[in-house]
Amino acid sequence: MNPQPPAASYQIHCRMTPEVAALERLCQVVRVRGFRIAKMAMENVGDSLDIALTLEGNRPIGMLQSQLEKLQTVVVVELKDQALSVVERFSAG
Repeated sequence: MNPQPPAASYQIHCRMTPEVAALERLCQVVRVRGFRIAKMAMENVGDSLDIALTLEGNRPIGMLQSQLEKLQTVVVVELKDQALSVVERFSAG
């Protein structure tokens, strides 16, 4: 059995139009692209949903960002900071 490398952590901010099942579609794309949602915060702001996600995964985050931007309800996707490996996160604290 080959050990998996530690998953990297990413923070993404999404702004979406609040349509039926929009949040579910976003979560599905995250899951299908091989990421795990470690933390999520969502807020209704005017005519938009602001969603802050902390994700973990070993795949390129740019590919996920590109796929999320293709969703019809997504207005913007911003990668908040550089990836930190599990080791870096725990040694920093």
